[in-house]
Amino acid sequence: MANKPSIPKGTRDFSPQEMLRRQYIFDTIRGVFQRYGYLPLETPAMENLETLTGKYGEEGDRLIFKILNSGDAWKSVAPNVKAMIQAGEEVPPGRLASELAEKALRYDLTVPFARYVVQHQNEISFPFKRYQIQPVWRADRPQKGRYREFVQCDADVIGSTSLLSEVELVQLFDDVFTALGLKVVVKINERKVLSGIAEVCGQPEKVVDIVTAIDKLDKIGREKVEEEMRTKGVSDEAIRGIAPLFELKGTWTEQRPRLEEWLASSTKAQQGLKDMSLVFNAVGGLKSATLEFDPTLARGLDYYTGAIFEVKALEGSMPGSICGGGRYDDLTGIFGLKNMSGVGISFGADRIYDVLLETNKFPESLGSSTRLLFANFGEQEAMHCLKLLRAVREAGIAAELYPDAVKMAKQFKYADDKGIALVAIIGENELKEGTVTIKEMVSGTQRSVREEELLATISA
Repeated sequence: MANKPSIPKGTRDFSPQEMLRRQYIFDTIRGVFQRYGYLPLETPAMENLETLTGKYGEEGDRLIFKILNSGDAWKSVAPNVKAMIQAGEEVPPGRLASELAEKALRYDLTVPFARYVVQHQNEISFPFKRYQIQPVWRADRPQKGRYREFVQCDADVIGSTSLLSEVELVQLFDDVFTALGLKVVVKINERKVLSGIAEVCGQPEKVVDIVTAIDKLDKIGREKVEEEMRTKGVSDEAIRGIAPLFELKGTWTEQRPRLEEWLASSTKAQQGLKDMSLVFNAVGGLKSATLEFDPTLARGLDYYTGAIFEVKALEGSMPGSICGGGRYDDLTGIFGLKNMSGVGISFGADRIYDVLLETNKFPESLGSSTRLLFANFGEQEAMHCLKLLRAVREAGIAAELYPDAVKMAKQFKYADDKGIALVAIIGENELKEGTVTIKEMVSGTQRSVREEELLATISA
């Protein structure tokens, strides 16, 4: 017996109705990106493995989907590694993967963007503002709101250190979620503040381990965060020194004096706090978003160096963030182009979809792309309908002709199932009189109009 068809865990099929809703999200985000002067860009689904590894931290690297070399991958494995395997010795997974795979599916859009900038630096006018809406892949454990294949919608500006870019991105968040009708909180922090905390607690060299642990605070709680720090070599004295971080509460205005006092000995932290003040003062009034300083926000990716963002929905039950981003001072330096600061944000379209669906925020009119269906009464009537169908489509109205002359009940059900608002009926009588009977599917009402009035009627 043949196996039932299936798809890999963490991936999904999208029905036509789901695609219309997704397209609504993409079009909304794209429209705001373009209004802010960002230009479209696409990069390949796969990158060279060496382009991606070492950019996302130890945990991120484990989630990269590697692509097995084509042909006989075993032939490309180094003799000494083959010997180890044949002798039953343990080969480090990273070493074996690098032998069998030279390429990988992209983990995010930011690293490929940095690679693109370095490759095309002589063709780009800086600062360079680009947006990118494409799928990414992560070998993560699938769960609610977490998929192995999902679309990111990124906007980045690279080639400027100005904090006005951070201000613009907060306003961009607000405009997108205003257009989608969703209330959100934009959480913001500064990696320089987190580095300053590592300095004042006496272990500046452990900043990456400290930040990676703090990034899990929402998921595992303070006790487990401190436990993870210990396993990474952070001393008990340093952990006690970090403790004030977990007690900070209130607005930015309330937290800033306490942070300035606590981190007074760190020049880096003081600069981070100054930068945060500029952003809060310059953002101005927001419509759908609330800007909130969160000193425990860490964003685990290694390449962030300045402001970091995370957006959470204030409606619905979606756990975790629906957007994120931050400032990276030298991501292109990895590829040989030094001193090229950038800042970017990413919209998690799949999570946004789930929130909009749960909160019933999608417009009802997205149910179908077709507005008008011509019923089919037979060959003669269908031939006549084809002329009217062309005129309707040329007027910019989505329309179709039912392909078979079957019972009206079946044709009406087709219109109902697809969410088509109007059915045009041209039977023997209408054909003789030069009229069209229009049936409104929701109300069930019918009216007769002259053929020459059809366009005006359905447009209205």
